[in-house]
Amino acid sequence: MVRRLKTFVIIMLSGILTSQAQSQNHNLVQFSGVVVTGDSLQPIPYSSIVVRGSFRGTISDYGGFFSFVAQMGDTIDFSAVGFKKSSFVIPDTLNTDRYSLIKIMSSDTVLLKEAVIYPWPTKEQFRQAFLSLRVPDDDLERAKRNMALEEMRELMVSLPMDGSGNYKAMMVERLNKTYMAGQYPGINLLNPIAWAQFIEAWQRGDFKRKKKD
Repeated sequence: MVRRLKTFVIIMLSGILTSQAQSQNHNLVQFSGVVVTGDSLQPIPYSSIVVRGSFRGTISDYGGFFSFVAQMGDTIDFSAVGFKKSSFVIPDTLNTDRYSLIKIMSSDTVLLKEAVIYPWPTKEQFRQAFLSLRVPDDDLERAKRNMALEEMRELMVSLPMDGSGNYKAMMVERLNKTYMAGQYPGINLLNPIAWAQFIEAWQRGDFKRKKKD
């Protein structure tokens, strides 16, 4: 009698467990979809999709697609960096074992707190160190020497002509060639302007500088 009772209890428990398993399997659904932005409908890659209150879920791929097995009535939480968290409840009145969703998420601005870094522990110590700081005058003295009149005069004589000077000299040479085309070249030995320029250069000492260089 006891054996029959144990056998009956085992059969009843197995039937109950089987019915519960079948009911749970009936509530399972293949939950799939895509996560996109709300302004441009661009896919959101690597967003987190998790069943609330559990560790079940998945992550969307580079194109925003996802797919995993859930149950009817589960609350699905969606989250991604730079977007507001959102949720969705799977309907519990589905007639099929598949459900698709296009989840639209709104962008969110993340504001970080201001971080101020000081090289000294307090502002007072920084102020004292800054006021007592001695700025080296090497660059200032070098700038003064470079801007001296004698130094600038030497640079003016030794430096070659710039682009504007070269262009002007080339145009003057072409003008002279065009003017003297078909004629004998002019002799500057009898040119009073050339003699005036020579005398001015001699008085300035240009020839002495060239000879010294």
